[in-house]
Amino acid sequence: MSHTARQRRLSIIVPALNEAGVIADLLADLDPLRQSGHKVIVVDGGSDDPTAAIAAPRAYQVITAERGRAHQMNAGARLSSGDVLWFLHADSRVPPDAAAAVIEACATGCAWGRFDVRLSGHQVLLRIAERLMNLRSCLTGIATGDQGIFVTRAVFEAVGGFPEIPLMEDIALSKALRRLSAPECIRRPRLLASSRRWEEHGILPTMILMWRLRLAFALGAAPADLARRYP
Repeated sequence: MSHTARQRRLSIIVPALNEAGVIADLLADLDPLRQSGHKVIVVDGGSDDPTAAIAAPRAYQVITAERGRAHQMNAGARLSSGDVLWFLHADSRVPPDAAAAVIEACATGCAWGRFDVRLSGHQVLLRIAERLMNLRSCLTGIATGDQGIFVTRAVFEAVGGFPEIPLMEDIALSKALRRLSAPECIRRPRLLASSRRWEEHGILPTMILMWRLRLAFALGAAPADLARRYP
């Protein structure tokens, strides 16, 4: 890794709501980064479970913010100090070399990017879903939150952060960032994204629903209306 890359500092922002069952695993993945000086900020949206208490010993800071991923991630970004912001879902898992990939990409001039993902379940339909997700993202330059969006602080501030809407905030941010530059699509390593929602609601029905919601958003549907259709 280059000298410039070593100077980069990450602020890793994790929005969470009732994630007591999974957040410790993600924070364990991030422990080496925290110990080397990167900051992990967990932003709780008012959990009814011990999410914040579990996170507190393994995060640089745990704060509470208005419920909603966009509000929570913007609140974390405002408190952060790193020159690269990396947004991770609380139920994701991060391989050891993922942070180095982020740092190296930004050190070589990338303004923002995301990872390919692997869904955590074992069903064949999930393999198809993850491949379609990764391909669609590379072709369109649009990233979803479970793909671990990262962005330099300067560029994040230039676009005004996440639009504070109840759904599709990741899509809206990607569109704003894409106007400035194409994303870095990191193919390896891949993040592990939770497949629990897919499995709870049915893999194929979830795929179809997400396609419909994204199409409706692209055609101008109100995010609040879309959020009511999202399980």
